[in-house]
Amino acid sequence: MLLSQQKPLEEILGFLEREKNIFIFGCNGCAEASGTGGKPQVLEMKEALEKAGKKVTGFSVVDFLCQKALVQSRLRGKTKELKAADSILAMTCGVGVQAVAAVSNKITHPACNTLPLGGMRGEWQGSERCQECGDCVLDMTGGICPLTACSKFLLNGACGGTTKEGKCEVDQEMECGWRLIYERLEKLGQVEKLRQVYDPKDHSKMMPPKGLRLSERWALEQGK
Repeated sequence: MLLSQQKPLEEILGFLEREKNIFIFGCNGCAEASGTGGKPQVLEMKEALEKAGKKVTGFSVVDFLCQKALVQSRLRGKTKELKAADSILAMTCGVGVQAVAAVSNKITHPACNTLPLGGMRGEWQGSERCQECGDCVLDMTGGICPLTACSKFLLNGACGGTTKEGKCEVDQEMECGWRLIYERLEKLGQVEKLRQVYDPKDHSKMMPPKGLRLSERWALEQGK
């Protein structure tokens, strides 16, 4: 179970500033449980985007957006709507955003931040992972997480230690995450995003919120 929280609408509209036609993906898994990406939230987002002057070409709510086979299956039934879209807005956790970006060949924007819960979450198929950083940056990296794809958690490009084969100098069996990000952005025509310099991560957002730590969801016994 991954817990997500919708990003502010202003931030989402910033992602979509240059795009008119949007396709929305929701998730009946963790995002529905979080109240961030089930069908009601997808319909609310559709209305909000249309009020902001966007055209929603279509939407789909998949049982688990982290399962790429399910996403691919749903994509086949939405070919026209997706073709008409400039980009996809994925209302789900970081894993789901990465999965959609990997199989859609479309610019994919995150609508949510994945909140840290502490400990380990359940495993899932595929190579996509989420660090639960509380401030999703997948919009700037083509849907590949720099915190999990890069062994040094770099936010502003490769370290310069990549091998000639494109492997990580820390683990030479691992692909350089930033090489993968560059290739994805190049494919999407968004290499210019690499020119932007990003501030270091706010690590306080990577701690479970106090309110969550005091809730039943945190599974701690409460004293008076």
